[in-house]
Amino acid sequence: MYSTSPIYLVVIGAMIVSWLIQWRLRSKFAKYAQIGLKSGLTGRQIAELMLADHGITDVKVISTEGRLSDHYNPADKTVNLSESVYAERSAAAAAVAAHECGHAVQHATAYSMLQFRSAMVPALSAVSRFMPFILLAGVLMLRTTLIPLGVGIALFSLTTLFSFVTLPVEFDASRRALAWIDKRGIVTSQEHAMAKDALWWAAMTYVVAAISSLATLLYYVSIFMGSRDRR
Repeated sequence: MYSTSPIYLVVIGAMIVSWLIQWRLRSKFAKYAQIGLKSGLTGRQIAELMLADHGITDVKVISTEGRLSDHYNPADKTVNLSESVYAERSAAAAAVAAHECGHAVQHATAYSMLQFRSAMVPALSAVSRFMPFILLAGVLMLRTTLIPLGVGIALFSLTTLFSFVTLPVEFDASRRALAWIDKRGIVTSQEHAMAKDALWWAAMTYVVAAISSLATLLYYVSIFMGSRDRR
């Protein structure tokens, strides 16, 4: 009989690590948000300056509700900064604002991995609506047929692929952000280290999410294989 317990433990372990990294990320940003930026620039000003330096004139910087809700929207070309980052003058705000503008620069320069990820979004939006129900049906119907679970696994593999494609996109945006704030003199060497640390922890949330997605996929695959072997 094919045992699923080792993979099940990996899934649980990934969930615990994810929670710990989220906690660490929040604490890091809370700490660095208390340290004023010597340049005195707000997150909004930093974002607008980075866009201008890269010749991007069709992207707006706007404030959005929530904490750590910052993101770049390629559909309407907006850099959405959470209220604290938008108005804050700190190493944390500088890191986040520049990182999101890094995505805007990727979009403007047709960065291949961002294009690949964006191309996957429509399919994933459709899949995410019914994939959980297909997986559930597949598990419940194991005694009669493996088809629903097989279909669910195929669909879930797309979300896993998406999570791994996201990794180079996020790391590249952070690389662009750190290089620019350093070259532009936005931060001191000490503030640069803080910004780099904050972005590293943010990136780790994507790494753990990808690993967790892969572990979950393998868990369903192990159920499928175990059921097939028992037939």
